[in-house]
Amino acid sequence: MFYIHKTTCISPQQTFSAVDIEHLNEPVNNKFQAVEPSYEGIPPGILRRMGKAVRLGVGAAMPLVHHSTQPPDGIIIGTSMGGLEDCIKFLNQVIEYNEGMLTPTNFVQSTSNAIAGQLGLLSKNKGYNITHVHRGFSFENAILDAAMLLKETPGTNYLIGGVDEISSYNYNIEYLGGWYKKEIFSSKDLYTPGSVASIAGEGAAMFLVNDQSTGAEAQLKAIHIFQTEDIATVGNQLRQFLEKNLPAGEKPDLLLSGENGDSRFLKYYTTCETLTGNDITIARFKHMMGEYPTVSSVAVWLACEIIKQNALPQHMLKSKSPDRDFKNILIYNNYKGLQHSMMLVSKAENQ
Repeated sequence: MFYIHKTTCISPQQTFSAVDIEHLNEPVNNKFQAVEPSYEGIPPGILRRMGKAVRLGVGAAMPLVHHSTQPPDGIIIGTSMGGLEDCIKFLNQVIEYNEGMLTPTNFVQSTSNAIAGQLGLLSKNKGYNITHVHRGFSFENAILDAAMLLKETPGTNYLIGGVDEISSYNYNIEYLGGWYKKEIFSSKDLYTPGSVASIAGEGAAMFLVNDQSTGAEAQLKAIHIFQTEDIATVGNQLRQFLEKNLPAGEKPDLLLSGENGDSRFLKYYTTCETLTGNDITIARFKHMMGEYPTVSSVAVWLACEIIKQNALPQHMLKSKSPDRDFKNILIYNNYKGLQHSMMLVSKAENQ
């Protein structure tokens, strides 16, 4: 599909600038809040007007834009919630001021495309600029968009990413809907058997991608998305995905599982673990990042880091196979037991 050349990530862990994923930050009141940097690449006057989602997205992307040898030909962002917190602030102002003189800042920052738009403005990029808003498939559709563009126009470069924030409004709705745990959980207790719901998370992961293998950190070989609640369908889809994208008889070296501590959906992850077999390493990541619609973008970032280091932290391991290089990493994630995604991230051919 395409090669990943540069990556950045702002998350609840130390993933920006000096990366340290061995150390594990704990959630506070069942929320994994992002560890925000100083945002040195954003002018202070603009930064103070940004909502959190916009800060996360722009802050993660600007280092890639500044350090790339040529500007990206397009900016493609996936987000499910966008700047929902600013949206609620604006709607509250409509009521408070009786539709009178309203502050435009919250409205401007509240739209889902504010992240991609602000990136285009700050980097003076007049190329393709789009935002995909498809709940748990938002980032995956950004990937598919970039892959189609590269197929149409080889030699181009794109900035893609996934961003979401924890807004108080959305957290309360999801909590009442039974998606977040009522008891306080720590990272090490997240996967407690029989426990329902998960822990809220937020973050942003950005990638510079093109169709050239030279200098690439990793290759995103394949992606597959589908909707179902049927376990057998998940198993069949995974089997076909691996048969299509790996040589006959070959298995991935690592299954990066989106298991989130919600026992209602453990059956899907167990099915994938059974199909991939006992001789591959299985790792989990949502005890680091929490659950949110575009958390799969951070999974891709983690896959790139694991390939670069050829190692992963002990706290991520669910089961370990005999030592083998991490050349092919299968990422399986599902959102609310309905939206399923499978991605294959591999070592770049030039490495």
